Amino acid sequence: MRILAIETSCDDTGIAILEENKGAFKVLTNIVSSQTIHQNYGGVFPMMAKREHQKNLVPVLVSALGEAKLVETKPQELDDKQHKHLTQILEREQELLSQLVEFLQTHKKPDIDAIAVTYGPGLEPCLWVGVNFARALSYAWNLPLIPVNHIEAHILVNFLQNKEIYPVKSAKSGAAPEAQQFNRVKFPALSLVVSGGHTQLILVKGVGKYKIIGETRDDAAGECFDKCAKLLGLGYPGGSIISKIALEVTESPVHLPRPMFNTKDYDFSFSGLKTAVLHETQGKEITPEYVKEVSYEVQQAIIDVLLKKTLQAAADFKAKTIILGGGVSANQELRKQFAAHAQVPVIFPEPKLSTDNALMIAVTAALRPKKKRWQSLKANANLRVGK
Repeated sequence: MRILAIETSCDDTGIAILEENKGAFKVLTNIVSSQTIHQNYGGVFPMMAKREHQKNLVPVLVSALGEAKLVETKPQELDDKQHKHLTQILEREQELLSQLVEFLQTHKKPDIDAIAVTYGPGLEPCLWVGVNFARALSYAWNLPLIPVNHIEAHILVNFLQNKEIYPVKSAKSGAAPEAQQFNRVKFPALSLVVSGGHTQLILVKGVGKYKIIGETRDDAAGECFDKCAKLLGLGYPGGSIISKIALEVTESPVHLPRPMFNTKDYDFSFSGLKTAVLHETQGKEITPEYVKEVSYEVQQAIIDVLLKKTLQAAADFKAKTIILGGGVSANQELRKQFAAHAQVPVIFPEPKLSTDNALMIAVTAALRPKKKRWQSLKANANLRVGK
């Protein structure tokens, strides 16, 4: 089965094409167009992101088809019925409608078998652009549509072959673990999905069998990184900037709290850490060295909480594997410390697949091909796994 997947849950426009044959995957293309415009504002504005998705989707589609060698031009006219249906589907995305009609009139239907799309959770205006684009393509090409849960995709992208797995550190040598190959995840597994919008601990009993056992009560870890970076006068997104700056020091005289570190549950809270950074920096001279020290401590405070809660939950639920996913899981220090302290294998995707991308949507669709009619698919900004 050859799947074309679409991802627009936040500010990244992603399209990927994946071939699946008896459980083996072949990636034909995975293109992500990031919306740099939000760097000017220190955060993502949903309606602005929606407009950018409208501009990006067709050009990214053309690039993806070209890279996969599936593009073929062929002049053809759409009939009145087709125009009518496409106009109804994309009535709120006029710019996208115009581009898509032009594309369909100049390109032959590609050799794909299904279309997959993120339908939640995420920013509702952004989700709807992707969903409606997928619906329009499903109608125009008469292909089945597979809706995908964005959080589940962050988990299942780890099922791509030949990704890294870190075994438990050798008790004899004490050396850092070496990367090796893996073919499958052992269940039950515990997944930590940690991003700008979500911080969740999910018990994974099998593909499609999930239970949320803990989550943030306020800010997500990635959101905390962004807010702390803003307080320090750094750019957006804050997580990658703070992690880079933190590498320049090995310790910090600054001490920040570890919210909910000693609670007996698996929940998180990061709003207090942001407030602590606000109080810490008030009245201080924000020198480059001070920024490094605070950045180091912010990163370590977040890692300490994520690590303790996840390892405790893994032990309590007798997890055989820990799976990391979401944008914050690209943090190299987080990966290093999980590798050093976990008592079971820790699996995570390569960094470019930790952040939002359409390939994770395609993998999930291949593993969970729940087809739906294009007429009935709707975006669900508050979608949860395990429901």
